[in-house]
Amino acid sequence: MEKITLPKISSIQGTVKLPGSKSISNRSLLLAALGEGQITLENVLSSNDVDRMFEALQTLNIPCSRNVEERTVELQGCAGPLPNGDFNLYLENAGTAVRSMSAAICASKGNYVIDGNARMRERPIKDLVDALQKLNIDISYEFNTDCPPLNIKANGIKGGVTSVNGSVSSQYITALLLASPLAEDTVTINIDGELTSKPYVDMTIGLMKKFGVDVTNDNYQTFTVPAPQKYINPCNFIVEGDAGSASYFLGAAAINGHVKVYGCGKDSIQGESGFAGVMGQMGAEVTYGDNFIEVKSNGTLNGIDIDMNTMTDTGMTLAVVAMFAKGTTTIRNIANWQVKETERITAVATELKRAGASVEEGPDYLVINPPEKILNCEIETYDDHRMAMAFAILSLGTEITILDPLCCKKTFPDYFTVREGLVK
Repeated sequence: MEKITLPKISSIQGTVKLPGSKSISNRSLLLAALGEGQITLENVLSSNDVDRMFEALQTLNIPCSRNVEERTVELQGCAGPLPNGDFNLYLENAGTAVRSMSAAICASKGNYVIDGNARMRERPIKDLVDALQKLNIDISYEFNTDCPPLNIKANGIKGGVTSVNGSVSSQYITALLLASPLAEDTVTINIDGELTSKPYVDMTIGLMKKFGVDVTNDNYQTFTVPAPQKYINPCNFIVEGDAGSASYFLGAAAINGHVKVYGCGKDSIQGESGFAGVMGQMGAEVTYGDNFIEVKSNGTLNGIDIDMNTMTDTGMTLAVVAMFAKGTTTIRNIANWQVKETERITAVATELKRAGASVEEGPDYLVINPPEKILNCEIETYDDHRMAMAFAILSLGTEITILDPLCCKKTFPDYFTVREGLVK
């Protein structure tokens, strides 16, 4: 296994132009494919997850081309459902792509297989499958495991009423929303329980509106999508910088440094952009601009008790920043960490303990008491990109070794190179 040893650093200083958001890149690729007209997507992320979505569109014979160096995609939309036929789509461990494609393909006609790698075959998708079956869609599991691979005998979406568990993953709701305008009649989606990660659903609805489709949101309990509606591609669409990726630099700056990230700002559609505000609550100096976020250390961070449900991915960054704070940090309402790239609550707790922390973990929370001195150790990343990038922050306290650092290719392939340009 490859590994990288990061020497102890004193601070992090400088500016970062953020790579495109993974969430927005994947959503915009699918929306563009479903839309009418030619479109140029700009600042599209180049990463494993987005690569798999783009390759799936190519497999479906959608006219599209990509300039990775310029971060652009040229695409001619289908002006409706994705192409009919018999297709096998391999999406590795790209959760957003698997879930959204599984729903969107139901509007087409043909036999489709949606599959991924070994980890994806362990990631439950039952709530989405159940919701699609309530719309009389013929979708089933190849191995009866409630996980991919999925077999879809698509014959269009007729419309109707369905329901989905909202407490596990907002990606299920996103998938249903993206597919619903392609139905023959209105689709109503009722949410069972409390909807998790609401900002991601807001992002989806906002992007759908930019592509010409309206959704009614009744207090996050019922979503109504009039259908049929047609997605209309704008001539150009610029993908926001990834706020989750920003958190690793902003979190490090809150500990000791001064960093300004460009690509998202005060009007960001990403819930994760609120992470800098959390650093402000802990004691850092924070500034939000039109297209930047800036964090500067004020010398001391204080532990915090906070609900991170609206920005769950950056909760991992917070957990590592807590190692440098004065007092206890409690991170709440993070049950959906367990259905991510790895079982993140357990993984984060295990590695924080390895670095010397006292950690209490529960089904939806972590309580972190930092050590007097962070221990020099090897950090296991569990093939989880966010583990690698978040735990690199520990190098502000000690030399640290990150195992399998290449897993960050999922969202930020050159993270360690960019980081190296900021360390002091």
